[in-house]
Amino acid sequence: MDAAVTPVRRAALVFIFITVLLDILAFGMIIPVLPHLIASFLDGDLSRAAVMHGLFASSFMVMQFVFSPVQGALSDRFGRRPLILLSNLGLGLDFILMAVAQTLPLLFIGRVLSGITSASFSTANAYIADVTPPEKRAAAYGKLGMAFGIGFVLAPAIGGLLGDMSPRLPFWIAAGLSLSNFCYGYFVLPESLPKDRRTPFSWRRANPIASLRFLAHHPEVFALAGVVFLMQMAHIVYPSTFVLYADYRFGWGAKMVGYTLAGVGVLSAIVQGGLISRFIRAFGERKTLLMGLGFGSVGFILYGLAPTGGWFWLAMPIAALWGVSMPAAQALMTRQVDPHEQGRLQGAIVSLSSLAGIFGPTVFTRAFAEVTGRDLHSGWAGVTFWLAAAMLIVAGVMAWRATRPA
Repeated sequence: MDAAVTPVRRAALVFIFITVLLDILAFGMIIPVLPHLIASFLDGDLSRAAVMHGLFASSFMVMQFVFSPVQGALSDRFGRRPLILLSNLGLGLDFILMAVAQTLPLLFIGRVLSGITSASFSTANAYIADVTPPEKRAAAYGKLGMAFGIGFVLAPAIGGLLGDMSPRLPFWIAAGLSLSNFCYGYFVLPESLPKDRRTPFSWRRANPIASLRFLAHHPEVFALAGVVFLMQMAHIVYPSTFVLYADYRFGWGAKMVGYTLAGVGVLSAIVQGGLISRFIRAFGERKTLLMGLGFGSVGFILYGLAPTGGWFWLAMPIAALWGVSMPAAQALMTRQVDPHEQGRLQGAIVSLSSLAGIFGPTVFTRAFAEVTGRDLHSGWAGVTFWLAAAMLIVAGVMAWRATRPA
């Protein structure tokens, strides 16, 4: 790559980093306030709000599952730039729709549209592959992961503070971020995919089921794929019920929920950023996977038993160590697949995450609705976290069996 191209590539990478960061900030800011906004349309009924929030979350992930491969195929046909810009514009207009929505169905439509327009993260990944030489892609994707981490740490805390002023204010700020991102990209972002490298659009390539079929033809990774699916399912307990659970169990408002989610993000960044490599070097991938699942199981059990918010905070470092398990599982899976099939494997993992996001919210919100419907304030109030712990225990047994030496 010559010197004349290098500044363009750097500017493009900076834009993609900022795009992802602003998108994560926009989405993260509404996490502490969306459940309460839903409840405001239901006369404050937390049981009905929990079920409805689960429907919102599942619908969002259905749109992600369907439209992520569609947007990827469209970007192969028309280029990365128009898809990224349209996503930013669509998100901005959608957040405005949610900010002004005066009925629950209109708010729901806004959430569905946000699932469609936010499906461009795969396009951002493709952009990086277009403009970055192979030997530097890992570092570029690491910076993208940093953007995710920064966004998830800052956004809930900001959203909690703004939500204390007005539950609709975070939506307006999120709209401003997305529309500013569109304007910035319109004037700065160059196209990364030359016309001679584009491919015709094909529904076969844009089929979200195709990536899942890949796993069925590779039984050597099928069991570990089940482990990944259960881990993704367990993680859904945070976005689907934590806000309402903290309100019900501890009497927390949006501000304290935002601080707590930010704390979870900081601990996750510490584990993801510095501890994973040390665990792998000390224990190997198999033991790291099993230990991570063990920490997660214990952490979720302690979450469910916590009688006060202080006890919940004390359990957070234990639960955070669960973060070492997913990279270990992915590393073990890559060893079982040929190098030319690694991309399909990663696509299948993304599909599993989307499926967990579709089914998980309904499972956890209905369990929480049973708790609030029966007015349970004892230890049984934490049944959603116990359910997540059970998923990780089953995942641990599956992982132990799947990774046993022959």
